[in-house]
Formats: sequence, structure tokens, C-alpha cells
Amino acid sequence: MSQFRHLTDTMSASPQITPGDVAAAAEQGIALIINNRPDGEDDGQPSGAEIEAAAHAAGIAYRAIPVSGGGFGEPQVNAMIDALQSTDGPVLAYCRSGTRSTLLWSLAQAKLGMSPDDIAAAARAAGYDVAPVRGAIDMLHAGAQSGS
Repeated sequence: MSQFRHLTDTMSASPQITPGDVAAAAEQGIALIINNRPDGEDDGQPSGAEIEAAAHAAGIAYRAIPVSGGGFGEPQVNAMIDALQSTDGPVLAYCRSGTRSTLLWSLAQAKLGMSPDDIAAAARAAGYDVAPVRGAIDMLHAGAQSGS
């Protein structure tokens, strides 16, 4: 069973989940599952289609925004913003360890105007470090503040 780590009251990140974890997500009121892991990254990892089917069976919306080892791009940040804004309920994002999900959430929040220090504190409280993308967080936040 994966550990859902709370970044905020409505956002959690997790290491790889299984179809069985989807039932636990439903019990916790998760309204949307975001898959940030490309299929085939590891042998034996559940496919996105398996998680999507389990999510739909549990009445949970599902989005795939894969992030490879190559990093993040603006299309992924924008897709994350769109996904987060598509629901009023709690969201669970997952990848191999939860780190990519947390970093992508962090970039999206910065672009939406959340304070970089608040983003870093939320991630740290959940056991994640945003240092690898802190410069991008600062730039996206500055852009949000200037209206660009």
C-alpha cells in the first residue's frame, strides 16, 4: 500500500500506486488521480491504463501527465494546472517516489502565484525537497506576480 503524503489539505503525492491503492484513495475522498509516471519505467509497474480503469471504477477522475527523467516543460506545468483546476475535490498525484509529482505540483503552484517559501515548506513537511526546481519556482512566481 502506497503512502499518500499530504502537501495541502487537498493535494497529496505518492510513490507508485496499485489498483488496490485506488480503493484507499476513494475512501479518503480523492476526486482526481494524476499519473506523472511514464509506462514501462520499471518492470512490473502497473500500467497507467490499469490505474485509470481502477480509478474510473471507483468514481475517481484520472489524468496522465507523464514526466520522464528528462525533466519538466511548460506543457506539463500547464497540464498540471489544468488538471488541478478541473476538480473541486482532493487530488492524488503519483510517480515512482512522489518526487516528480511534488516538483510538478510546485511549479504549477508557483505559476498560479503561491509563495515559493510556502511551496517549499509544504513539500518539506511531506518529506520532499524542491531544491532541484527552486530557481524555476522563483521565476514562475515572479511571472505570476508581474502578470506575465
